[in-house]
Amino acid sequence: MLFTTGAFLFLFLPATLLVFFVTARAFGRSAAAAWLALASLFFYGYWLPVYTILLLASVVANYGFGTLILRHQAGRRRAWLIVAVATNLAVLAYFKYANFLLSTANVLVGTRFPLLSIVLPLGISFFTFTQIAYLADVYAGKVRQRNPIHYLLFVTYFPHLIAGPVLHHSEMMPQFALARNYRPKLENFVVGLAFLALGLAKKILIADSVAPVANDAFDNHLSLGIGIGHAWVGVVAYAFQIYFDFSGYSDMAVGLSLLVGVQLPYNFNSPYKARSIIDFWHRWHMTLSRFLRDYLYFALGGNRKGRIRRHVNLLVTMLLGGLWHGAAWTFVIWGGIHGAWLSVERFFHPKGRASVWYSRVLTLAVVGVTWIFFRAKSLGAALEMLHSMGDFHWQHQYGPELLFLAVISGAMILIDYRLETYDEEYVFEKARLAVPVCASIVMTLLMVAFAASETNAFIYFQF
Repeated sequence: MLFTTGAFLFLFLPATLLVFFVTARAFGRSAAAAWLALASLFFYGYWLPVYTILLLASVVANYGFGTLILRHQAGRRRAWLIVAVATNLAVLAYFKYANFLLSTANVLVGTRFPLLSIVLPLGISFFTFTQIAYLADVYAGKVRQRNPIHYLLFVTYFPHLIAGPVLHHSEMMPQFALARNYRPKLENFVVGLAFLALGLAKKILIADSVAPVANDAFDNHLSLGIGIGHAWVGVVAYAFQIYFDFSGYSDMAVGLSLLVGVQLPYNFNSPYKARSIIDFWHRWHMTLSRFLRDYLYFALGGNRKGRIRRHVNLLVTMLLGGLWHGAAWTFVIWGGIHGAWLSVERFFHPKGRASVWYSRVLTLAVVGVTWIFFRAKSLGAALEMLHSMGDFHWQHQYGPELLFLAVISGAMILIDYRLETYDEEYVFEKARLAVPVCASIVMTLLMVAFAASETNAFIYFQF
């Protein structure tokens, strides 16, 4: 079920909220939390009901693993943690990486393993790693709340379940225990609807509008032999598409959650304004960056084991972060480039202050090159796209494409992404004034105009 469809906006969402608040008033907070968890399971199973069993099994198993870790002494606690993490990774490996490993073996070793018929469960990476982080915190003694209903809701909570943000139990489960979140509040609806409208606009008006341009370049360049202008426009269009698609989803998730008073962490902070790749990862998919830092980079030793080991840890973290996104070597290369560049930036520690525009342009160039590997269907396709971007033969007719490139790049500079100043106090204050009026009008128009029509699935659904 997409956030942008009429079934979600006009049926699922109003019914879920109405029953949630009525249940809280009539039967108490536990019953209302249970209802929200059931509604979230229905939301997940709407696409393919059988995988709801997988999601439930994952929740039950990991809650059980957490209980076993808590009840045993140090040695056995560590053993149970290893078993729990290995079980989660085995399930993820089967569904997401089995065919990747088989095809890689077929190429490298010459085997003829048949590929499996596997349908990737939606959001499996998100709910798997969310629970691995929970188990690690149980082992470290950081878990303070063990309410099973709240844990079920924490994992299945529909605003974030399919495509994030990557949640931490300490910032979510305590909110499910707050009495004020079980009563409807006008301010929450005002701000929530404002974020929902902003996300809808990003997704439908921008991401879905530039998607055909990106798809045309990436899907047709091998057969049509596109020129430099077409290639550059396609890459820039994809940079727009993935940013507005994912940040739009994240804004909608924040807004939907605020309708019941629960604050999700923000996931973006104007990433294309970054002045370095380090800065970029402080702004892009911030909850994944936090997870990779806290549960992978630090677990590998971080910067505590010397300078060389620090750079190795950075590279390994980003390589695995790339593989997290998809079972293909293109994603590994995407992560590897980011890891290598992060290492270069940390290694040199430039003392002089570079020009703001120079730093931003260089960062955007690196990010743009990596998006090619992220979007391309194969390594060969990515290399061909790079070749097309450097093909300066003037026989290609690319004048209109370069004009379009200049226009949308200028628009990016003028917009400057000021809507992503996610200072909570600022947002709530402005939401009481002009924002809710404008947002309500925009959202109503978007719902009426687009809810009944088909929209593209969110890009991060595949991860």
